[in-house]
Amino acid sequence: MSGDLSLNINIKEPRWDQGSFMGRAKHFFMVTDPRNVLLSSETLEEARVIVENYRAGTVKPGLTEDELWRAKYIYDSAFHPDTGEKMFVIGRMSAQVPMNMSITGCMLTFYRTTPAVVFWQWVNQSFNAIVNYTNRSGDAPITVNQLGAAYVSATTGAVVTALGLKSLATRLPPIVSRFVPFAAVAAANCINIPFMRQRELKYGIPVMDENGNRLGESANAAKQAIVQVVVSRIGMAVPAMAIPPVIMNSLEKRAFMKRFPILNAPVQVGLVGLCLVFATPLCCALFPQKSSMSVSGLEADLQERIRQLTPETTTVYFNKGL
Repeated sequence: MSGDLSLNINIKEPRWDQGSFMGRAKHFFMVTDPRNVLLSSETLEEARVIVENYRAGTVKPGLTEDELWRAKYIYDSAFHPDTGEKMFVIGRMSAQVPMNMSITGCMLTFYRTTPAVVFWQWVNQSFNAIVNYTNRSGDAPITVNQLGAAYVSATTGAVVTALGLKSLATRLPPIVSRFVPFAAVAAANCINIPFMRQRELKYGIPVMDENGNRLGESANAAKQAIVQVVVSRIGMAVPAMAIPPVIMNSLEKRAFMKRFPILNAPVQVGLVGLCLVFATPLCCALFPQKSSMSVSGLEADLQERIRQLTPETTTVYFNKGL
């Protein structure tokens, strides 16, 4: 039996207009809220029940609109939008800030020796691999062998890139060497994300009409989705990996930092965290989560199928992943 709350609220879409950057930013500030990582399994399950019941036309008695939207964003932060499965906790977007501030802070602190560069690049790319797999687009499964091959290829590429850049930086001023981790991360994202999502490039991702009806799978849509995610991820790294090195280069010349060098890592991690709190949602908001492309940009056979099924459809939509 329905409660007093209207059943006309469209919780399939975000609360704010996704056609504007500000609307997307508000949405992702909610989705990437680090506090969501601390929510218990019971709270996540309660949110899932509220959302799924509401979609089925059943409203919990006494439920308010704000509580419904809160449940929707808790649900979105922990469950995959295509498969509905609960995502691995450190792969969720709400874990991006705490995980990245720790890893990136250490990458920026321990960049002087080759073993440290290799270790932290390996840790970072392992984490990225988990995030990229967890937030992949589509609902097609990926085998263990495919996942393993993608992980090894991406991680090896990232480490080799980092070491190559570190070698070049030895002939440059010290401040330049501080930016080696950023350059390596930017290059590695271009390797890691396509590798971890290679199945999408081969078999395509689901594309829908404006009403959410599935029309088929498109590799061209997957290419657009992956490019957008790469750009967002690199943009996400810019403030966190470009601003702290400049500040730390100045701070390390101060007497108190020379006296207490142990403060280097905590201060760097804190600076990175401050940047990421804003950079993560703002860069996720660069492109709509529900991305779109013209039917004319799809594969020829899929274009023909859509023209036969729904000739009035000129634009298709798909989840670009994160």
